[in-house]
Amino acid sequence: MEASDGANEAAGAQGQITDVPGIRVGHQQKYDGGWLSGVTVVLPPAGTVGSVDVRGGGPGTHETDALDPTTLVSTVDAVVLTGGSAYGLVTAHGAQRWCEEQGRGFAVLGGVVPIVPAAAIFDLGRGGDFGARPDEAMGYAAAEAAGAQTEGHDVERGNVGAGTGAVIGRGKYKGGVGTASATLDNGIVVGALAVVNALGLPLLGPAGTGPFGAGDFDGLNPPPLNTSLVVVATNAVLDTAECNRTASAAHAGLARALNPSHTLADGDTVFCLATGAQELDRSTEAARQISLITLQSAAADVVRLAILDGVSSARAVTTPAGEFGAYPGNVR
Repeated sequence: MEASDGANEAAGAQGQITDVPGIRVGHQQKYDGGWLSGVTVVLPPAGTVGSVDVRGGGPGTHETDALDPTTLVSTVDAVVLTGGSAYGLVTAHGAQRWCEEQGRGFAVLGGVVPIVPAAAIFDLGRGGDFGARPDEAMGYAAAEAAGAQTEGHDVERGNVGAGTGAVIGRGKYKGGVGTASATLDNGIVVGALAVVNALGLPLLGPAGTGPFGAGDFDGLNPPPLNTSLVVVATNAVLDTAECNRTASAAHAGLARALNPSHTLADGDTVFCLATGAQELDRSTEAARQISLITLQSAAADVVRLAILDGVSSARAVTTPAGEFGAYPGNVR
């Protein structure tokens, strides 16, 4: 696995976000009856600090303002990635309800309020039925599935969860869910999970070029509606501002993996979760800066790998709405 200087290969051939202790992932999806959509929930351990950086020009998000470093609450109880465009954001309510039942959330008089940010990709109508989109029940089921997973479980990749209806290259090829991780020499683990539903195509080769040129986008209709969603997780101790900066740095991995990225037609969004199990070296200001730069560089690396994994794990799909081919070759 490629990683930043000072990083070693994580456990497993590819690594996955669940190499970060305490992180669990659950999927729900439907493939038939006009459906080609789903939802993915990333469930961190209690007390996990989080933030987000939204770079795309067409985002569909829920509760991302709550992750600003200047706001009241610094912890995140679950992150929901969903299909269904803005309609699919209702899945966060289902995940929130599941978290409430588990007593997970910001303590208030008489109960808890779970902090459950969400982001959506555009996949409406890709299975043939424009109205077939994830709902609150699917969000609950995905959270429940995540909660039932064991420590360090394998993450299902490809056309699952929020990646079920994902496509790339303006609908020419299938996209999907991918994941990767790296372990730094200081014991810090950085993992990423990506839902790849991009206007662009993978960047390949030492020159960072793909096998297709700009002309491959000419004359393709309807107009592009896309988004790549990423969750970066680490076992490091980070505050909300450092999570925000890590999410920002991780966007570089998205730009390294896809061309173009962060367009007006993409809602590219990166969440960052820090479980706080491993201290960084903050003995001096120089040590603090080096620790954060190294972690953030690794975050960009694993995001790139997770995106390419999502593309290479996707399968060709034929539906009443059209045929979506598998991307040719191994993009990793």
